[in-house]
Amino acid sequence: MPLNANDETWFARAGNGWEGRRRPPGARWLPVVVAALFQLPGVVIAVHDARADPLTLAFVLLAFASSFVLLAARQHPGPVVAAVAVLCAPAIAITTGPPFTAVPLALAVVSAVVRGARVWAWWTLAGLAVLGPLGAYLLVGHPTAIIRPLIIALILCLLVGAGEAIRGRRERYREVSRTLTARREAAAEAERLRIARELHDVLAHSLSQISVQAGVGLHLFDTRPDKAKESLAAIKTTSSQALEEVRGVLGFLRSEGGPAARTPEPDLQRIPVLVETYKRAGLQVRYDERLSSVPSPAIQLAIYRIVQESLTNIGRHAQARTVRIDLTETAGEYVVSVTDDGRGLPETTLQGGKGMLGMRERAELLGGRFEAVTVRDDDGQPHGVTVTAHFPHRTAAATGPISTWGVS
Repeated sequence: MPLNANDETWFARAGNGWEGRRRPPGARWLPVVVAALFQLPGVVIAVHDARADPLTLAFVLLAFASSFVLLAARQHPGPVVAAVAVLCAPAIAITTGPPFTAVPLALAVVSAVVRGARVWAWWTLAGLAVLGPLGAYLLVGHPTAIIRPLIIALILCLLVGAGEAIRGRRERYREVSRTLTARREAAAEAERLRIARELHDVLAHSLSQISVQAGVGLHLFDTRPDKAKESLAAIKTTSSQALEEVRGVLGFLRSEGGPAARTPEPDLQRIPVLVETYKRAGLQVRYDERLSSVPSPAIQLAIYRIVQESLTNIGRHAQARTVRIDLTETAGEYVVSVTDDGRGLPETTLQGGKGMLGMRERAELLGGRFEAVTVRDDDGQPHGVTVTAHFPHRTAAATGPISTWGVS
């Protein structure tokens, strides 16, 4: 069921919804008390006239006792409405004046309809409409006695509409509650995936760089201590940047006393810094930017993360010497491509690897597309990988389901 803003506002004002509310203690006694109170005047009159008409007193007391049968209406609404009808029908047929003896039956009918026992309610009313006049004629012995049960059966049929209205309102509460709960769960899942994706990119890149620089430092520690010192400085810089980015990713979490500070999300201006980091690690990286307009912050972040993840994969797996990064703008699109001259990757990794899946999701969530292909030389041998992502100028969130995304 689609919801508009008015639906959500109405439901928010209603609290947590019908299903989220607890009924007050003793609420199940409310219909019993109401039915009993309405019948008290008739019981008093019947007791006063008991000597003249003891049969009427017996039937009135049966109808009064039927009020207590309503205690079982929540668990067994169908049998309750039938039982109450049997107990009330004789009093309805034989008494005169206001039909107070029909109050328990009216409450039982409404309760049965609200709780889904429509068939029981309608068959009970049909039996009352058919057998009630016959019983009234046999008990009273006058043809006009059949009118009273028929009128009461008609009134009870109208009360079925009131029960349907209450049932419809409860169903509305349930539906709105389920819809809003599903929306909250979807939003929470999307946020969880976003955080997982961001943390993966930040930590995978940073730890990979720290590992490479530490290896270089250990290798050159005895022969070229100046270069080893540069590696240690690079480790310090990389770890500091990683900490800042992790704080930025988790910045929405509230610290005690107020919101936690958030650092700006990475953008295109951070790519040269990223490139310089890999250059210091011995990788020949060429970065070429040819943009005529400024992409939106969301696209800038996605481009940065794709370049970062690509360089991380190259540094860990490709055994490449050179990398080319191109950022261009065509008619209606921003295009980023990263090409290396390494050993390439298996097709299964290109299509289903965690890093590749994360980059593809980043592009598709912004309405773009992503591809990763193996570059081959003239002999058909793998000679690197090209990663390409396209982002439209006007981005639109993907409408399809987000796949389960893990951290490698």
